[in-house]
Amino acid sequence: MVDEEGVGESGRSIRLTHGARAPKVFVLLHGLTSSPPQFAELGRLLHERGANVLIPRLPRHGQQDRLSNILEGLTKEELTGFATQTLVDARQWGDRVIVVGFSLGGLIALWMAQHEMVERVIAIAPFLGVVWLPQRWSSFAAALTLRLPNRFLWWNPVLRERQMPAHGYPRYSTHSVAQMYVMASELFADAMKSAPATRDILLIVNDREMAVNNHSAARLARLWQQRSGTRVVTHRLHGLPLSHDIIEPLRSPEIVRRIYPTLVELADS
Repeated sequence: MVDEEGVGESGRSIRLTHGARAPKVFVLLHGLTSSPPQFAELGRLLHERGANVLIPRLPRHGQQDRLSNILEGLTKEELTGFATQTLVDARQWGDRVIVVGFSLGGLIALWMAQHEMVERVIAIAPFLGVVWLPQRWSSFAAALTLRLPNRFLWWNPVLRERQMPAHGYPRYSTHSVAQMYVMASELFADAMKSAPATRDILLIVNDREMAVNNHSAARLARLWQQRSGTRVVTHRLHGLPLSHDIIEPLRSPEIVRRIYPTLVELADS
């Protein structure tokens, strides 16, 4: 059973269910400027294995106007409120809730791991900072960026609005990235004070990551591993080309063909 709801074709949340509560429900969280179709194929594979699958639309994403300025108003509070409400919805569809997030979705998934008790959290290339900025500068960089006027930057300055896939925005907001940094900094502060509520956490990182900071992911894993009763595993993807978006079939079809079988087994193990 497939149900789609939301704003325009790209903005529809996707719900793949078997018509009733299942032993497992997967929540799949897409990345910054993307939308639920980014995870549609992985969701279908998990649904075929008997689970219910929810692919919600992140706040301010999935607008029909791909050049919308709506992302400039994104806040950390919107993201954490979305995370809480998403889990309320998910618990109605499965006995065991497994959250899988990519990039910004990975950050939200890790926030859930710290603050909410679910069966398992899997963060794929989570945003905890950008690859070229040391973490010690992240709070300063976020505060400075939020003091400056918001800017929209093209993911691909050559293709600009012609970029594909069509279900994602071709630009990102500097203020939205700063808000992600605020959320990540608070997550680290919380992790230094208390154990995560979720006790089974998997971090999946690309050895040839070109955008997010793998060192920050490793630091968070170490903080959590120091807490008794917490299982934190890091799975490294080897041999991929230099890349970040390893989830989107329309952007990286060859990478997706290589890693989706691994992701399905890791998620549904």
